[in-house]
Amino acid sequence: MPFIGEGPAQGPEPPKPASAATSTVPMRLAAAGRPASPPDAGVIDRVLAVVNNDAITLTELQEAIAVYQYENRERAPETSIELAQQFLTRMIDSRLQIQEAEREKIVIEDAEVEEELAERLKKMNVKGRDEFEALLKAQGLSMESVKRRIGDELRRGRIVGRRVRLRVSVMESEVTQYLEANRAKLETGLTYHARHILVLPDAGVADATWENARIRAELLRAQLLNGADFAELAQQNSRDASARDGGDLGTLKRGELAQDIETQILSLAAGEVSLPFRSAVGYHIFRLESKDSLEGEGLTRVKAQIREILFREKFDARLDAWLKEIKQRAIIDVRLDGQP
Repeated sequence: MPFIGEGPAQGPEPPKPASAATSTVPMRLAAAGRPASPPDAGVIDRVLAVVNNDAITLTELQEAIAVYQYENRERAPETSIELAQQFLTRMIDSRLQIQEAEREKIVIEDAEVEEELAERLKKMNVKGRDEFEALLKAQGLSMESVKRRIGDELRRGRIVGRRVRLRVSVMESEVTQYLEANRAKLETGLTYHARHILVLPDAGVADATWENARIRAELLRAQLLNGADFAELAQQNSRDASARDGGDLGTLKRGELAQDIETQILSLAAGEVSLPFRSAVGYHIFRLESKDSLEGEGLTRVKAQIREILFREKFDARLDAWLKEIKQRAIIDVRLDGQP
């Protein structure tokens, strides 16, 4: 149920460690995937933190952690102390954002919550709302609590959009500057596709066998230039492991092959056959099938990726600054020991 827990509105992220001083919260956490046991009557309304005049209770924290444990039941379990510290910090941040949304009179209609719930149920492997409600009940949760959390998430998303996302932009000059500063790194991530024929020298006098191998490689290249099928010639003549696949090396990332070999391949145009290239083992003939480059469509894709990177960096920085700002003017009283 990836929409029940507390967290910042910028997207799903693992909980961040608490930045404020914390201590152990007196609580019982369920084993991963099991519903949390109801708290004793004496602690059901225990206040763990007050954000301005809004209380965060032990019950709310237990519920959020129970959902997180269910959603991440395949992962190694974290300690109760770690989860308590992480989630209380997240819940304080979340409550501050909701209060900001209320201050700016952001209202989420019931129809919006229902629409969002319906969309998320489509992505879950459940047959319908009845089955989902049964799953919630097994975790000690209710449909009303889910709707409330979805409403809060939508409000956080809207206030973050207004106060952060709409105030972030990336200029084309910034993209170009990033591209030039990181061109070598970006090119490393590009891929290419090539075929290969390896001609080995026969046993015997070294000079003679290598010259014979060179002549055979030249003859094979001549056949290729005259229209011979590369795959057939590779299967019949190549001594490389790729021969059975018609010399197909597949899609490679830059840096996977030896630098001298890769240089030979990348110097070719798509469809071009290389001159025989001598290495320590024999003569190689390459044909470049295709390659990505920082030109044309490849450049467009890379620029889009750069724009996303720069936007995320600016967004995260502005979000952190905004959260610090609203925290500075908030009154936050953390009572991790449960004392009023």
